[in-house]
This record gives sequence, structure tokens and C-alpha cells, in this order.
Amino acid sequence: MPVLSGTAHTAPPVPESSPTREYGLDILRVVSICGVVAIHVFGHVLGRAPRESRPWWTAVVLDVSWIWVVPVFVMISGALILGSRVVAEQPGLFYRRRAVRLIPALVAWNLIYLVGVRIWMRGEDLTPQRTLQLLVDGSVFTQLYFLWLIAGLYGVAPVLAGFLRGGGQPRATKAAAAFLAASLLFYMLPGILGLFGVASPVRLNFLTHWMPYVGYFLAGYALRNVRLTGAKLTVTALATAAIIAGTVWHYGNKGELRLLDAVVSVSYLGVGVALAALGVFVVTLSLASNLRVRRAGKPLTVLSNATFGVFLVHLVIFEAIRLQFPAVAAGMSIKAMVLAYAATLVGSFAVSAAARRVPVLRSIF
Repeated sequence: MPVLSGTAHTAPPVPESSPTREYGLDILRVVSICGVVAIHVFGHVLGRAPRESRPWWTAVVLDVSWIWVVPVFVMISGALILGSRVVAEQPGLFYRRRAVRLIPALVAWNLIYLVGVRIWMRGEDLTPQRTLQLLVDGSVFTQLYFLWLIAGLYGVAPVLAGFLRGGGQPRATKAAAAFLAASLLFYMLPGILGLFGVASPVRLNFLTHWMPYVGYFLAGYALRNVRLTGAKLTVTALATAAIIAGTVWHYGNKGELRLLDAVVSVSYLGVGVALAALGVFVVTLSLASNLRVRRAGKPLTVLSNATFGVFLVHLVIFEAIRLQFPAVAAGMSIKAMVLAYAATLVGSFAVSAAARRVPVLRSIF
């Protein structure tokens, strides 16, 4: 800022996080990334096994049971970022730190999946028009939209943090509820209109992927200090488990109840999934609040720090497995898919943890 004297005064950098580590968030990260890998591996079965067959139903359970993981990842980001002093007090510093972390990953992984996976491994013949469409849609590969999603949330984080500051818990809760309700209603509308024969699909691109997730981002901040005990914790945990089970049943029986399909979509922005994500977030942090980590703290931290790299690299590893093993490519054998899941998960953690030790690679892992 301008100064009147000849010597400028520069404020010292504000620490971005508290020195006290929240191990509950680390546990949520690790569990959630296991779910992300499960969704992508067992989702491979859903498009190949005959509907209603045993492999298909097994894949439904192993896939849809984890549908809450992406909203929870966004909530974790909201808890850490919107609760940080640097976001509101030094937004320029915040942007610089995040840009150094995110821009190399955006560029590198879009190239890796576009050239390495689509063209080299799969042999796709991508026209310039198709390539441009993939880039604009932010859909170069299955999970890469999340990089654009989180970049957008980083962009608005200082604005949100400034609004929340001084408003206390009531302001945070009301803001989270308002934004999340708006997104859920917005994503409910196409299904309702479909009942009347009106097609109104929601289409996002790399500039807008973040918008529907502001509610989850704010909810992570609003719920970051909520800890349940006793009967409240038990009831919330049971209700969350019931909602997840109901979501699995709903996906397996999609098309039989048109009104339910229209109003409660099985998607990251469906009402049931939102309730499940909120429940998992609060229950996990509540259970972890009394956890004594001690010796497990360092391994847990290593695994937690590796989750970003696992998110990015796991589909490269799974693609390599799929191309080498016909049983995995066929997607009909649950035993083969379980082995592929284990190999993909362990391999991804190993690659990510090792890459984070290499200065050149650390910037994209």
C-alpha cells in the first residue's frame, strides 16, 4: 500500500495454517482418496457387466457407496483455506502460493492425459476440434475437472473469507446453507423438467466447474469445529450410513421411480449425496477428536500429503493395468477388479510419495 514516509513498511507473512495439525482432516483425505480410486476402478464394471448381474450389483455397492468423496474433498479445502488468516489478510500472498502449487499441475497433467494416455496409450485420433472441446470443457480426462474446480474456489476464497470474517458461526452456517441449497435446487430442476418432457441439461466448462461447489466449500468452514458426542453422534452416524445405503439402492433401481429420480439425483449435487457428505464430514471429525495419533501421526501425514498426487496419477496406473490384463479390460470379474483396485491404490500412493521427494516432480504432485 502507499506510504507517506520514504521507507515502506511490509507486513510479515501471515501463517497459512495453525501449527496444531487436525488429524481428522488427514483421515478424511486418506479415506476419501481410497473412495475416489474405488469409484473409477469399479465404475469400469458398471458399463460392461450385464445390469442386475452379481458383478454389476457388487460394483454398484463398491462404487456408489463412495459417492460422497468429492464433496468431502471440497469441504476439507474449505475448512483449511477459509479458516486461514492469510486468505483474508494477504490475498496476494495466498494467490501466489496457490498458483505455484496448482498451475504446474494443471499444465502437466492435462498434457500427460491428453498425449500420454489418450493418444499414446489408447491410440485415440484426436482432431484439433475435439482437443479444443476437451480443454474448454475441462474434461481432458475423468478427474481433471477437479483441478479447474479447485482453482475457481481458490479464486473466490479471499472474497468469501472477507465476507465470513467477523460474522461468526451463524454467518458461516447461513451462507453455506444458502449456497448449497441453491446448487441442489439448480441441479434438481433438469430432472423435474424432464418429467414434463422439457430437456434442460446443465453444462459446465473449465471456467464454471467451481460454481456449484461453493456451498460445500463454505460448509467445510462452517462445520470445521462441530464435534458430536453420545446419542447425537450415534444418530448422525446411523442416519449417514442409512442415506448412503439408500443412495446405493436408488442407483441400482434407477428408472423404476421417476419422481425419486427427478428430485433426488444420484450425483455429487444430489440432495442425498449432500446429506451423506455433511454426515461423513462431521462424524469423522467427531470420532477423530479423541484419537491419540502419536506414532501413527507421521505415516498418516505422509499418506495425507500424497493424496493430491494419488488423485492425479491413479488413472494412468489403472490404464496401464487395464491394457495389460484382459480380465480387467473386460470388466466382468470382480476378483480381477479388486486386485486392480489394490494395485492401483498402492501404486499411486507409492508413486506420489516418491515423487514428492524429487524437487522437479514435487510441483505437480
